[in-house]
Amino acid sequence: MHIRCHTEHKTYEYQKYGEKPYKCKECGKAFTYLTLVQSHERTHTGEKPYECKQCSKAFTCSSYLQVRERIHTGEKPYGCKKCSKAFASSSYLRIHERTHTGEKPFKCKMCGKAFISTISLATHGRTHTGGKPYECKKCGKAFASSSYFRIHGRIHTGEKPYECKKCSKVFICSCNLRVHERSHTGEKPFECKICGKAFSCNSSLSRHERIHTREKPYEFKTCSRVFTFSSSLEKHERTHTGEKTS
Repeated sequence: MHIRCHTEHKTYEYQKYGEKPYKCKECGKAFTYLTLVQSHERTHTGEKPYECKQCSKAFTCSSYLQVRERIHTGEKPYGCKKCSKAFASSSYLRIHERTHTGEKPFKCKMCGKAFISTISLATHGRTHTGGKPYECKKCGKAFASSSYFRIHGRIHTGEKPYECKKCSKVFICSCNLRVHERSHTGEKPFECKICGKAFSCNSSLSRHERIHTREKPYEFKTCSRVFTFSSSLEKHERTHTGEKTS
């Protein structure tokens, strides 16, 4: 039996596995299913027809709305079999599973560094371009990552939605809470493969690894100086702007 789809897009019979017959009219990107190309095309038009009733945030497709709703309800139906950590969406679970397998399928074309997700790759790419598209309306500070931008916003609002169940200490982001919880358990799951030193969070391991590799991914475009750490870059930027360093 054949299934045919009649839309503004060309009509296709049910395609074979792996085929991507639906193309975006704006950029030519191809998709397996009609619903996917329709959702993608909204990234060009800006249309977001699916709105969360809890917080009024709008989305391009119903699946994103469903994930958002789970954030409000606390529902996490996708559990990791390695560590029992649970997630609101299957895509978050897949990304997390790569932290166990070591798989990093997304590689930077500029420097060859690999990442576990396209979001991580896009954020890293801005260290090469200097792009910081997310700007705080309160203080003007700009960020390369939307997640960092959201976390920064809580500095102004004072919101700290993540609470430690052991000591009731509160945090502005879930990652800070997770790292803090390890101060109670003593867990240091991130180990350097070169020297064996262990860390309570992945970002500390990444910073440490640069000591071995001598990688300097943070470049200041004005004078082309490069730095191992983002904090060093920010400090150097102030020498150009005249802003006093603390």
